[in-house]
Amino acid sequence: MPDEIAITLPDGSQRQLPAGSTAGDLAASIGPRLAKAAVIADVNGTERDLVWQLGDGDRVAIVTEADERGLYTIRHSTAHVLAQAVLDLFPGATFAIGPPVENGFYYDFELPDGGTFTPEDLERIDARMREIIAERQPFIRDEIPEGEALDLFRAHKYKCEIIRGAAEDPMSATETGLVRTYENPPRFIDLCRGPHVPDTGRLGHFKLMRVAGAYWRGDEKNPMLQRIYGTAWASKKDLEAYLHRLEEAEKRDHRKLGLELDLFSFPEEIGSGLAVFHPKGGIVRRIMEDYSRQRHEQAGYEFVYSPHITKANLFEQSGHLDWYADGMYPPMELDGGTDYYLKPMNCPFHILIYGSRQRSYRDLPLRLFEFGTVYRYEKSGVVQGLTRARGFAQDDAHIFCTHEQAPAELARALDFVLDLLRDYGLDDFYVELSTKPETKAVGSDEEWEQAIEILRTVALDKGMELVMDEGGGAFYGPKISVQAKDAIGRTWQMSTIQLDFQMPQRFDLSYVGPDGERHRPVMIHRALFGSVERFFAILVEHYAGAFPAWLAPVQVRVLPVRDDHDVYASRLADRLRAEGFRADWIGADEPLGSRIRRAKLEKLPYVLVVGDDDVEHGTVGVNPRGGEVERGVHLDDFVERLAADVLAHL
Repeated sequence: MPDEIAITLPDGSQRQLPAGSTAGDLAASIGPRLAKAAVIADVNGTERDLVWQLGDGDRVAIVTEADERGLYTIRHSTAHVLAQAVLDLFPGATFAIGPPVENGFYYDFELPDGGTFTPEDLERIDARMREIIAERQPFIRDEIPEGEALDLFRAHKYKCEIIRGAAEDPMSATETGLVRTYENPPRFIDLCRGPHVPDTGRLGHFKLMRVAGAYWRGDEKNPMLQRIYGTAWASKKDLEAYLHRLEEAEKRDHRKLGLELDLFSFPEEIGSGLAVFHPKGGIVRRIMEDYSRQRHEQAGYEFVYSPHITKANLFEQSGHLDWYADGMYPPMELDGGTDYYLKPMNCPFHILIYGSRQRSYRDLPLRLFEFGTVYRYEKSGVVQGLTRARGFAQDDAHIFCTHEQAPAELARALDFVLDLLRDYGLDDFYVELSTKPETKAVGSDEEWEQAIEILRTVALDKGMELVMDEGGGAFYGPKISVQAKDAIGRTWQMSTIQLDFQMPQRFDLSYVGPDGERHRPVMIHRALFGSVERFFAILVEHYAGAFPAWLAPVQVRVLPVRDDHDVYASRLADRLRAEGFRADWIGADEPLGSRIRRAKLEKLPYVLVVGDDDVEHGTVGVNPRGGEVERGVHLDDFVERLAADVLAHL
């Protein structure tokens, strides 16, 4: 055995270490700062604990807390500490799974006699977790035979189910016939593939957030478990910043603001996930849609309309009943046994419009656009305000073109959606490329690879950050989706652009080429808002309900100081409305301060206060949202300023 081993680092350089050195030893040899920040190591493409013994010729990268994989590990290890704390405090409790998730982690438990956790229990669990962290318990990896593992976890039926399903179970902790465990001595052991931080002392910047019910394996036929959610971060600063973002997000919750600002509601009489827009919300929605229609018309799209319901065979031909039936409302049997469905998608209708007559290459590209209302049966547990509704309008466009035209049309569509999103106030983007699903997909691998490469090239040519979403495409083709950050740094999936070779084949679409022969077109699916309702919700939260002047349902409110100023205030409101602005006025039936406070709560862009001097000189007092009060502003000057404010966003 050699006295030294050679390790290759990510930059291609080599480092000599004593034989028997671990990944942690490598980090320490590079520098104390790296050793302190190290969480795990990537050894020959596999994530390993820092205690992993290295071999000669290994290629190693140290993963720190600044890396998403490092943060993932911190959250994973904190979930183990949570499980240990619960089993310590609740004799007879059993545990199921506890993975890291975005921004945190969770663990599922079953308490004796159907018990549930209380808020006070979370406080006790938190305290016990901090004791475990202070003990600096090591995470000790081991691999044991299945029989030994079943005996070790005999009191925990969900763990035993995972062990018995090792060969085909994606939750399994096994790799080569042995069951991997991680022990935190002296009392706790769990099934886990790992890796983990070296010891619990590496943790501590966490908060337990809430308790929820969760079916075992997500199947409502299985027992309901108690799920504890938590968040964990690499530093106290990061934790506090995240909790602040949560507080800000709660203030911006579109469901709360929708009620406070009288924008929309979800009447129980209608049903879950089905919204009605009130007059003020209707104004904002109309402006959003009208501006989008205007831009689409300028960009060469043609407007179409389609019904809300269709015979089942349309969705059989498109493939939606094979691949998407779980997301559709059940059929209605009409006309002597014919099944009809509420539409979950607009694309088959647009395909029929294309196929209604023979097309020539001179007709292409054909760009069809519709605000089409669709209906999707989301499970009640995932319905969430306007962001996850059961009925919503998609701003759906479908572009039919030749194969040769596809790259240019895709680039044009991406430019179009980015430009339009900027007009609505979103300008921090990256692009996600979603590839072929492993099981839910039609078409050959060659077709998928060709479509993916075209989308990849288009996205990269825009110079944007590109993130892969392996297996996230639709059943008929890959997609690029624009991911946008809002005012508080949250990322939302916005516009999607899909390249589809399959639907034109399924519907036998064609066009006559210059050679007089029939050719197969390519189809591009494109939604800018995604859905009007969801985009509306995102804008409410992005602006915290304080819409810019061009979108605000009421742009200006005029408030007379006394009732003898009412006539002047009324004339001002009339003048503003005649100029095309959305203005109202409220008489002096209650104190001026109360009316100003109400206007601020309604988040109006401008409040005009008028008194004796204003009546005499034709002026107004301007109270801009978030700005300084100005007195004696001539009305013509204010109208000019308001017009400039509105146009500045377009």
